[in-house]
Amino acid sequence: MENPLLLLPAMLLSCNKEIKDPTPVLPDTAIIYSMPEESGPHEGTWLQWPHQYQYGVKYRNRLDATWIAMTSALVPGEKVHIIAYDETEKDRITSLLETAVVPLNNVDFKIYPTDDVWARDNGPIFVKDKTGKLLIEDWGFNGWGRKAAFGNCNAIPSKIAADQGIKAIDLNGVMINEGGSVEIDGKGTLMACKSSVLNNNRNPGMTQQQAEEIFSKYLGVTNFIWLEGQAGLDITDMHIDGFARFANPSTIITMNNEDLLYWQVPQGDISTLYAAANKASQPYKFVYVPLTQNDVVTTYGKNLGKASYINYYISNNSVLVPIYSDPNDAVATGIIQRLYPDKKVIGIDCRNLFANGGMVHCVTQQQPR
Repeated sequence: MENPLLLLPAMLLSCNKEIKDPTPVLPDTAIIYSMPEESGPHEGTWLQWPHQYQYGVKYRNRLDATWIAMTSALVPGEKVHIIAYDETEKDRITSLLETAVVPLNNVDFKIYPTDDVWARDNGPIFVKDKTGKLLIEDWGFNGWGRKAAFGNCNAIPSKIAADQGIKAIDLNGVMINEGGSVEIDGKGTLMACKSSVLNNNRNPGMTQQQAEEIFSKYLGVTNFIWLEGQAGLDITDMHIDGFARFANPSTIITMNNEDLLYWQVPQGDISTLYAAANKASQPYKFVYVPLTQNDVVTTYGKNLGKASYINYYISNNSVLVPIYSDPNDAVATGIIQRLYPDKKVIGIDCRNLFANGGMVHCVTQQQPR
């Protein structure tokens, strides 16, 4: 069986959009929980390892190398929580890591059935209350609007909470929300595409005001940069983390005008993105990273078009950046390295993962310290 993401043009897996002006800042009294920014200290990173039970052995085997590389890059600085489908998969993964000489002392295995690998979207969202206590938010996940199997993955946050003895906040009946659909700057601003949040295939009838009240209460944000997005161009209905991210609280990392147009972002939306302001109405600084110079070709010969480097992941000691055996790999990693001088940028070959609809950020989920 083919992964449904393989049936979509990989270059579309970003956030095509029409952008409205940011909404007024909500009062801080609306906040109950706050989501720590990704670059803050981690206890660990969660990975859902590819398996054969949904899309077959070939699918699994084509992705193993990327997961081995991510684990190897992460273990020097933090715990790596690997979710294996079953005991047989755990043994197989252990053998792969041992063969690759990846130390296992910082690796923790959990046995949970999963539908796929997208831990950013279905995994737990770790937040803190006003006393600093860590909690897990279990948002609803329905396979990006019931486009793919989701039952196993939707259960992951509650299983992690039970195993770790962390209180879970059950939001399944409140909102369907994938982690890749929202970006936060750590200082009270959220950036998202309406098409992947205010979509009847996720949250029928929900208004923008209702969504803002929910995000304020549960993520600690009161300023919103809403992008219209475009439903139906890819399975996610336009997640933002493929083309625009908060590199830090004062900086948005994205692409130049020409590359955003290639990524099918309308010109008007590009202009509005470049004019984005933070909670204090101060404009963000911008860092621009090119697309790949050439079309990306998988290890098995599939041409994917040009790819983005924006979907990277910040860990304690390193920044994991997707690379594609392309001349611009060095350009992109160099730009990103200058943003994080205290961390080591490590390129992760994402050619085969990109064919399935995502890159490094899509398959990682941080657990704050």
